[in-house]
Amino acid sequence: WREGGKQRSRAFDRKRDAQVFETEIRRRRQLGDLDQIDAGNETLADFAREWWSVYAEPNLAPKTQQVYAGLWDRHVLPQLGGMEIRRITPELVERYQAALRKNGVGEPTIRKSLALLQTVLQRAVVWRRIPSNPVAAIRKPTQRRKLIVRPPSPREVEQVRGAMLAKGHLADATLISVLAYAGLRPGEAIGLRWCDVKERVLQIERAVSLGEVKETKTRQIRSVRLLRPLAEDLAELRASVQADAVDQVFPSAGGGVWNDDDYRNWRRRRFDVALREAGVQIGRPYDLRHAFVSLLINEGRSIVYVAAQAGHSPTMTLDTYGHVIEELEEGEKTSAEDAIYAARDRGVPAVFPRAPESPKGE
Repeated sequence: WREGGKQRSRAFDRKRDAQVFETEIRRRRQLGDLDQIDAGNETLADFAREWWSVYAEPNLAPKTQQVYAGLWDRHVLPQLGGMEIRRITPELVERYQAALRKNGVGEPTIRKSLALLQTVLQRAVVWRRIPSNPVAAIRKPTQRRKLIVRPPSPREVEQVRGAMLAKGHLADATLISVLAYAGLRPGEAIGLRWCDVKERVLQIERAVSLGEVKETKTRQIRSVRLLRPLAEDLAELRASVQADAVDQVFPSAGGGVWNDDDYRNWRRRRFDVALREAGVQIGRPYDLRHAFVSLLINEGRSIVYVAAQAGHSPTMTLDTYGHVIEELEEGEKTSAEDAIYAARDRGVPAVFPRAPESPKGE
């Protein structure tokens, strides 16, 4: 048969098989699908290289690319890389999953590896290399939350801030405030600019990952309520730098955005040290974000409001903070600002005292 201006042929051991194939050629010619006869004959490794350059690099965040590359090299390529993609069946994928489990690979990693394989092969479906995605029908390990979120209290946050302020690290202490009292993800906080700091809100429209500025995790712009104690902290930091000298609220040592090494060094040399000196167990800088959500819940705010402020869906809010909601539901409601000011009034070390006016009673 002729396809793409070339004469093509295929050999068979039995006449009956050749006749069936000839019938299929005629059917596909009538449907306009003749190009599908030899589709999917490239190996998964070859297709993945094409997928990476055409789809992954233009569309995926650098951090996501880094994670995918590690999963692919360790868990997918060694076992499936040499297979033609049209030969990858649901049965083969199940055997692959069983092999990973037998080799001691953890359930979360198995789930991520299968999800990556499904993502790659879905593009093969879109590009008409295979008719359907063999991974879609496979039952994958369930994703279960193993750790219960424990939001840091304002008192704990203030102890960490105090440890940093005691050493004169005003910018680091303010970063703690932004994470804990605005609920920003670390990448969003690092990407914050002074023009994003409004009178009543923080405008969150970008984040920093691996030294590159990109969209937020949800690719949405949101306005986060600017609590008065945080506004005072930011004003104090702004007054300590030269006017219009830098655009970033938290610039790197060179005046630009942080790269991955900058963040890891800050976490090890400043954040972890402050935790030890304050005697507080918080975990990651990301975990400070839970403090803001807890403060909003304790105000009696709706799930929709809390979710919008945190930058995720109401469903995720309920899934992540359901136990916090139940714990605080029957308690006395307290404004977030009052809770923060109360923590700052308990003898917590403070080099830069808060402004004299108080929001209490307003």
